[in-house]
Amino acid sequence: MSDSHLLTPVEVAAILKIKKNTVYEMVKRGDLPAFRIGRKLRIPGEAIADLQQKGIPFMTNLNTSESQGSLAPPRPYALNAVDTGSLVICGQDIALDLLTRYLERQINSLQVLRKHVGSIPGLMALYEEKAHLAAIHLWDSDSDSYNIPYVRRLLPGIPAVIIHIACRQQGFYVQTGNPLHINSWQDLSRPDITLVNREPGCGTRVLLDEKIRELGMDRTQINGYNTRVYSHLEVASNVARGLANVGLGNQKVALQVREVEFVGLQEERYELVIREQDLSDARIQCALSILRSESFRRELEGLGDYNTAEMGNMIART
Repeated sequence: MSDSHLLTPVEVAAILKIKKNTVYEMVKRGDLPAFRIGRKLRIPGEAIADLQQKGIPFMTNLNTSESQGSLAPPRPYALNAVDTGSLVICGQDIALDLLTRYLERQINSLQVLRKHVGSIPGLMALYEEKAHLAAIHLWDSDSDSYNIPYVRRLLPGIPAVIIHIACRQQGFYVQTGNPLHINSWQDLSRPDITLVNREPGCGTRVLLDEKIRELGMDRTQINGYNTRVYSHLEVASNVARGLANVGLGNQKVALQVREVEFVGLQEERYELVIREQDLSDARIQCALSILRSESFRRELEGLGDYNTAEMGNMIART
């Protein structure tokens, strides 16, 4: 959607001939889809046209301001026939399972399809228009930044937005007590250590390969480098069962597997990529409203290992 179709709350209030505070309350209640660009609230023009046809729902006016934080979870969306059907989300984190549950609760006719693939396959699915949303955590060693460089490279010519979900801790899974004292990337080259690795294309594997390149390590000297499993949980399970001494993954999974400890190495940014042309889709607007709701934020934080301070913010347009 172009910026010309995005309205401020003041503009919406003028069009609908209501108070600005009433616009904020409509957004909070879910009667009006909206999303944030930084700290600014913007409302799709199509939603206003639809509202003018259907009429404004009755509500009690409350005091709100554009500087407020998260939006409350929306009421169920009333979708046209063209808006219903399936929504495909690529990614593996439990945060996406939670988002799926919220979406299907808000839109009764919607079927959310989860494609459990890594970050790069997710971006490729978005590029090929086989997915609507792709969650990624891809570290670029040249810029010491997450996600933006990869979106620019892997979605050539496709305007997209990056929406922040949460920050997570990445690090090593080791056996209880860390008997081999595995604390640094360089330790992976030790002859007494065996790694269980992730599949190419996932964010965790990209982080490892970028660190190997940055530190000038020889991957052929890493025992177990050519092994591959397909989830953080599988990595932790291999370490817990003694099939490997170390693996890389996020902290949350380490809390779920016995006989595994976590050695933190790096904070990563877990973010959602959306084609800009899809921002006006009511299903996407619903997902964005959920990400900005206090109830979703609290539930995700309750799972552990999520820093949600920037959740729902638009990080970049590419």
